[in-house]
Amino acid sequence: MKLKFFSIPAYQSGDAGEELNSFCGNHKIASIEKQFVANGEQSYWAICITYIEGNQHTFKAGKNKIDYREVFAELEFAVFVKLRELRKVIADREGIPVYALFTNDQLAEMVSSRVTTLSGLSSVEGIGKGRIEKYGKEFLELLQKQFSEQPKTDKEPNSNETNKN
Repeated sequence: MKLKFFSIPAYQSGDAGEELNSFCGNHKIASIEKQFVANGEQSYWAICITYIEGNQHTFKAGKNKIDYREVFAELEFAVFVKLRELRKVIADREGIPVYALFTNDQLAEMVSSRVTTLSGLSSVEGIGKGRIEKYGKEFLELLQKQFSEQPKTDKEPNSNETNKN
């Protein structure tokens, strides 16, 4: 794994923000760590990205939680939230923990890869035939509906620091 560091001005991020978005769009991201440095009008975000060379996203939180609000554009994050809500409904119905259906990383990969087919679902790491047969139909219906209603967007991380899982 490799590291890449960014310094993004809090006010008028301009080219620095575009460089970060471009980098994230072209690499497999393993983790993102950020720190806000308060210094009046010179305040900035110090960002460290651990990545694997390549062009596809990898969502692996490990010890560091991923704030998916920062990873996804607003419309993609809305799809992620709906997937989490569906997962909760199914988990409650079956009396199992939500992570037993799909992890947040797997849901994020569904959104990032814009999964709309069984083969797309099976390409998400850690999702096997059993879970696809049991839960795939409901998740695919939601994904197909959501992705047919919205165009593909570029990721524009925002500065919200709240970690959700």
